[in-house]
Amino acid sequence: MALLSIILPLGGGGLLLTSCTDWDDHYENEAANSSDLTLWDAIKQRDDLSDFAQVLENTMVFRQHKKTSVSYADVLKGGRSFTLFAPVNGTFNKDSLLSLVTTAKGDSAVERFFIMNHLAQNLVSADGTDKKFHLLNSKNVTFTDNTVNNVSFKEWNIHSKNGIMHVMNSQLPYKKTIYETLVSLPQFKSHGEFLASYNEDVFDEDASVSSGLVDGKKVYVDSVVYERNKLVNAIGMIDREDSTYHVSVPTEEGWNKAFKAAMDCFVFPKNNPNADSLQRYYAYRALMEDAVFSQTTQASINDSVRSSYYNIAYPQYSVYYKPFSTDGIFGKAKEKISCSNGTIYATDEWVFDPAKTYQRKIEIEGESTGLLTDYNACTVNMQKVLNDSVSRGGYMHIKPSGGNSNWSVTYAIADIISVPYRDVTSGKYDIKVVVLPKSIAGGENKRPCRFTVAINHLDEEGNVKQYLCNDGAPFNSNPNAIDTIKVATFKFPACSYGQNDAKAAIILNCNIRPNENSRYDRNLYLDAIILERSKEE
Repeated sequence: MALLSIILPLGGGGLLLTSCTDWDDHYENEAANSSDLTLWDAIKQRDDLSDFAQVLENTMVFRQHKKTSVSYADVLKGGRSFTLFAPVNGTFNKDSLLSLVTTAKGDSAVERFFIMNHLAQNLVSADGTDKKFHLLNSKNVTFTDNTVNNVSFKEWNIHSKNGIMHVMNSQLPYKKTIYETLVSLPQFKSHGEFLASYNEDVFDEDASVSSGLVDGKKVYVDSVVYERNKLVNAIGMIDREDSTYHVSVPTEEGWNKAFKAAMDCFVFPKNNPNADSLQRYYAYRALMEDAVFSQTTQASINDSVRSSYYNIAYPQYSVYYKPFSTDGIFGKAKEKISCSNGTIYATDEWVFDPAKTYQRKIEIEGESTGLLTDYNACTVNMQKVLNDSVSRGGYMHIKPSGGNSNWSVTYAIADIISVPYRDVTSGKYDIKVVVLPKSIAGGENKRPCRFTVAINHLDEEGNVKQYLCNDGAPFNSNPNAIDTIKVATFKFPACSYGQNDAKAAIILNCNIRPNENSRYDRNLYLDAIILERSKEE
């Protein structure tokens, strides 16, 4: 994106290389003025750079993904300053590059992978010190007195009025990012095609330059568009050169098997217009959210690694021990692929456990006021307690409004999935209500509470339905101990993952008649509601 900003459209529709643009605001413009020649002049004077010169003349600059009429020969004649690493004849396939630039897609590829891989915006001389900087395509460069990214100099420090040229004994290697590797290698074909399909161009109005209004609409003389991929943003910046990652990915057969199994768990209601796209999107995230590990955030990588999806609130998830052992998530790899921003560990099968990733149990804390969507005939008081047996150190005291008030509380259920990973579970959730003993509040009351439970959910068509647990019969809590009451084994017909208005809910209704007041107590100390994958066949 940065290089393209040196070309500005004129009012007549042409393109002009300007001597003073926004380039100066962002990049160093300190040319070595020991020569009256431009970088282009310096190239043309050398017979051993004639192949490189021909490619430069025929490769056009892209601006906002559109091919312009300005060549890289024109760029190197202009007023902007560069460091140029020029490969000598015979060290790259000139004919292949010239064939590619005849098409827009090929020209763009030559620009990024070849031309911009030999230009830097920094002015860098060979002076006996080691340096690190970026090429125009953002690739990292290690510059020593003898080599650049392990390529040796033929001649160095050729100064011109708009930069410095170093003549190299071969072309600089282009090392792909993890993202580029996934979308280009055949062993990741299905994975890569799906990931690349989420690329989109986003118009940045604030960074664009407007010339005013025409027919009430803004007209831009310099539009700024950047690329975005929401899947990459969700799992980790595996397309960025300034980050480093370990990534565990199955190759084609293993990926397709795991993706199909994940797709089964994200079947959205048929009346959702985005059901198919949501299903594919969340199936991909299900497999990849725990597969990306930042190299810079690991405390002791040989002992354990935390994925980019790690949440300190759930320390039991997203942590993998002895990752490089033969049974570890990296040790199982059949191939290690070195990338410019990390390593891909290619496996035959998806190496993670669904029960530890996208089939985790759902825990609704009683004191979670954000999930408590409705309550009637009662007051609700969130309580904290120093007790290791109480989930997350808190509970909800549900207190009836009156002596004979049968209350009702409703908790929303987030991120329900539908059908299971077939070889692991039955597709049903065991639903449990955890009630604390009466002693938690320090009173003398030893009477149980009695309540019924209902489940609101969406059917396959998207209609709201209600399931009565225990056929509507009440449950009695144990007043003397922490009581985990299994109220149902239930299969949700449709997925609600990531949906804010999914309608799924657990409803607890106090169920005590006035003539039962001496046997039961309407106060309930709710610790949690748990949904976990059932092992029932």
